[in-house]
Amino acid sequence: MATGDMHRAAPHQRRRVVVTGLGTVNPLANSVSETWDALVAGRSGIGQITLFDAALSPVKIAGEVKNCTVTEPFSEPLRPSPERLIERAVETKELKRMGRFSHLGLVAALQAYRDAGLDAVRADLAPDRIGVNIGVGMGGLPEIQSVYDTYRERGFGRITPFFILQVLPNLVSGYLSILLDLQGPNMCNVTACATSAHSLGEAVRSIRNGDADVMIAGGAEAVVCELAIGGFAAMKALSTRNDEPTRASRPFSADRDGFVMGEGASVLILEEYEFARKRGAHIYGEMLGYGLGSDAYHITSPAPCGVGAGRAMRMALRDAGLNPEQIGYVNAHATSTPGGDAEEIAGIATVFPQGREHLKVSGTKSMTGHLLGAAGATECLISLLALNKGVIPPTINLDQPDPEIAQFGLDLCPQEPREHRCDYVMSNSFGFGSTNGTLVMGRV
Repeated sequence: MATGDMHRAAPHQRRRVVVTGLGTVNPLANSVSETWDALVAGRSGIGQITLFDAALSPVKIAGEVKNCTVTEPFSEPLRPSPERLIERAVETKELKRMGRFSHLGLVAALQAYRDAGLDAVRADLAPDRIGVNIGVGMGGLPEIQSVYDTYRERGFGRITPFFILQVLPNLVSGYLSILLDLQGPNMCNVTACATSAHSLGEAVRSIRNGDADVMIAGGAEAVVCELAIGGFAAMKALSTRNDEPTRASRPFSADRDGFVMGEGASVLILEEYEFARKRGAHIYGEMLGYGLGSDAYHITSPAPCGVGAGRAMRMALRDAGLNPEQIGYVNAHATSTPGGDAEEIAGIATVFPQGREHLKVSGTKSMTGHLLGAAGATECLISLLALNKGVIPPTINLDQPDPEIAQFGLDLCPQEPREHRCDYVMSNSFGFGSTNGTLVMGRV
């Protein structure tokens, strides 16, 4: 019998939300298992830009997704309904309708859907009880640039009729909802670098509130192009360590000089706990806490001492019903910018006064680069893997910690992974526009 209104939560109840599927494509690899292997090996996914000619660019490095063929047939097709057969993430005839961020988002989402084994139980779940929230921070900026160039050279008549479909941020969610017959909530958060953390948090709320039993949630981003690289470079936000790409992203280091642009997508399958348990789903962990808020301080710079970040972390802990001492790992936002890293660590140290004793902190953007709108979901996924495997990925390139950061005495996991079993983990994501998001996950 399909689930329906009888499963809606009463106002005083709180439905539990668990993670049953993972999918990712990113600069390290195009699968979850290969991504994890690269992380614990301390391997960087940063290299010379190939998506455009960067010869005249002040920044020539980025984290690009490699060898991801979105039209490649699946080994086994998906069948979300008797009438629908899905043989690949994107049909060849649909390629031009979509921006690159949509391509990557669909690949990651279908990975997660397959991982969760939802195909086998679709008859037990009404389409209007499944929703989607794939956040996208900047949308189709490379496509905007390309179409504008065409317009300037050849006029209005040469603007592709697919232009709008290529650039709207919410179209990953839109395409996925149509592809998989998802008739529940269909959303897309757009909150800069906190985007997909907020998408996950809001998807959790959709299930808690009884608006859905399953949410496919995460983030996608693909803006390695002249305008994005040039714009962030003009802000002095990007590393210019062009001759050492694998060493350019250096969270917490005394000589860090900016973030490294990355691209990719990560998607999680969120389910109401009882539904997941009854169908025998593999559960990676429980989504326990969600905190968000604003620094209300500056459009690009974090508030001093990480007070806004600290507020989001405390809210997430309160939502999870946990004390700070119960958290074993924080995947820090840690972009490798001079100001951001120091303020975040100050905020972490304030929230976790005994952190020296129980807490591991690492900045995995040292390996992936900064995936912007996809960063929060990618780092939530990484945190869940750390929870499951009892291993904390390292912060690579951390040769000499910034004294302003080192003074707090936190274990930042320099260079090598740490074996560290814990029951609860946290992931931070902060963005331009003074926006913050924190997620807390735990064992079931």
